[in-house]
Amino acid sequence: MNDPTVHRRLTAILAADVVTYSRLMGQDEAGTHAAWKSHRRELIDAKIAEHEGRIVKLTGDGFLAEFPSVVNAVTCAATVQRGMLERNAGVPQRSRIELRMGINLGDVIVEGDDIFGDGVNVAVRLESIATPGGIAVSAAVRDNVGNRLDLRFEDMGEQALKNIDRPVRAYGITLDFATALRTTGSDASQQDPWEIEKPSIAVLPFNNISGDPEQEYFSDGITEDIITDLSKISGLFVVARNTAYTYKGKPVKVQQVSQDLRVNFILEGSIRKAGSRVRVTAQLVEGKGGGHVWADRYDRDLTDIFALQDEITHTIVDHLKVKLLPEEKKVIGRVPTGNFEAYAYYLRGRHFLHWHCKSHYVLAKRMFAMAVELDPLYARAYAGIADCDSFLFLHYNADVSIDGILATSAKALDLESGLAEAHASRGLALSLRERHSEAMAEFEQAIALDPNLFEAYYFYARACFTQGKLDEAARFFLRAAELKPDDYQALLVLVNILRSLGRDQEMRMAAREGVARAERELMLRPENARPAYLGALGLTALGDHDRAKEWAGRALAIDPDDRLAKYNVACFYSLEGEHERAIDLLVELLPRATHETKRWVKYDSDLDPIRGHARFLKVLELLG
Repeated sequence: MNDPTVHRRLTAILAADVVTYSRLMGQDEAGTHAAWKSHRRELIDAKIAEHEGRIVKLTGDGFLAEFPSVVNAVTCAATVQRGMLERNAGVPQRSRIELRMGINLGDVIVEGDDIFGDGVNVAVRLESIATPGGIAVSAAVRDNVGNRLDLRFEDMGEQALKNIDRPVRAYGITLDFATALRTTGSDASQQDPWEIEKPSIAVLPFNNISGDPEQEYFSDGITEDIITDLSKISGLFVVARNTAYTYKGKPVKVQQVSQDLRVNFILEGSIRKAGSRVRVTAQLVEGKGGGHVWADRYDRDLTDIFALQDEITHTIVDHLKVKLLPEEKKVIGRVPTGNFEAYAYYLRGRHFLHWHCKSHYVLAKRMFAMAVELDPLYARAYAGIADCDSFLFLHYNADVSIDGILATSAKALDLESGLAEAHASRGLALSLRERHSEAMAEFEQAIALDPNLFEAYYFYARACFTQGKLDEAARFFLRAAELKPDDYQALLVLVNILRSLGRDQEMRMAAREGVARAERELMLRPENARPAYLGALGLTALGDHDRAKEWAGRALAIDPDDRLAKYNVACFYSLEGEHERAIDLLVELLPRATHETKRWVKYDSDLDPIRGHARFLKVLELLG
């Protein structure tokens, strides 16, 4: 018989806990305690109150809260997790405070200000199975929320939770930086790119087991070509190359990768190249359960490498029961070159190109040129040369002819009209020539051919900015940043645009993540001035003026003659209130500046503090 004096109610319960709190306290007890108190005071407590919740109890490293509405509970949890992402951006991974959250809708026993019972226990156990930075909810919560929130729920299946006598159906909500930035901004109504009904796959970097690190370019190249071929199939969703490569060299669990990337299937394998022979192993794994769908080993001559790639692609298509259109069959079966040595140089060039710094662009261009010399009809090698010239011109003011980029990209397209990279490079060259409508058509074509091409979105965004189309520029820069998780450039340029649009919260999020990425780039390539001068502007946006000044000085010390370094440091001085120094740099560099740089001055919000300065008239004269 139920005790009539016991008060019960149906409520939404949120349980939260800090991930690896003991480790964090062990490495820095005072700092961790202070940081956790700060997160509570400045973010968590306020958001719980804002969503009509109340904190029931606190533990040293977590809390229990209740809400009168399930929607309020889930909205609050997502808002707090996004806020934690923003606050953690730029903090070293080992020092980040991340939360796991669990939410349940259930009947609870009320005793004073405390609540007890099965409903609470389920919420606590759901929290324990959530991913770091994620949220796990019960089926009751998922059903009550329905489609009312712009969140994606991943079915985690029936879960056997500790001390709960029945299986509980659970759903996961994972928020990453790009999702958080996209859903807090004006572009939140856009379709989530992960909400795709067709089969989805991530191709992890194939391991190089040749015993020779110099062969890394070859295993990476084969992986990329398989990704490229699969991406051309309309019935399949394929994770972008740059996203998949964040797992390179790391021990991975297939189920975790599947959950992180929100895909049904994972392809992984290894490559051993020895002399004129190559051995490739490949296996297709079902992401949720981790079971093997298919696995095989191939021993071939290197001259058969394209036939081997084609065979792997068709095998995947067959097992996933994806229908190939006639045109897709033709494109996938096309052999890019009949000269294996040219292909090897092309792969080396592409390997260098992905490093995205001046010395590697020069090396990459040299490799692509060798490929063209060996095979004058090698379209992709011409596209590689055009890409290198585009980046050298755009980022390093290299003495590169715009007409040359147009000619090289046209040559690539004459040989292979469906080359997305060539369309993107041609679009950039046309935009620099102010042939804007033609440029936009090229960018749209590049994206249609390869929706995961970083360069297409990055060049498109820059072209939009120089025309004053700031909303479009912001959207394309964000997409570029999503596609290349190690790229700092798109985010740090985006900071400027978001400031102009008055989207301050997003600006700070982009600045924090952009600075964190730039810092990693500087550690890898300390001779590169670009992450230093762009990072200085990101640090200024975050109010970290001392570090910003240090980074700006570092950029000029690395390359005192680089015009883009001077321009961006001028922007830094403008924002920091050192107006005379800013104008001195602008006056010095603008007579030799490209037309695009002059257009950039027109819309750059970093220069707003000096636009009313009397000497800025001199700058306007130099702009013509």
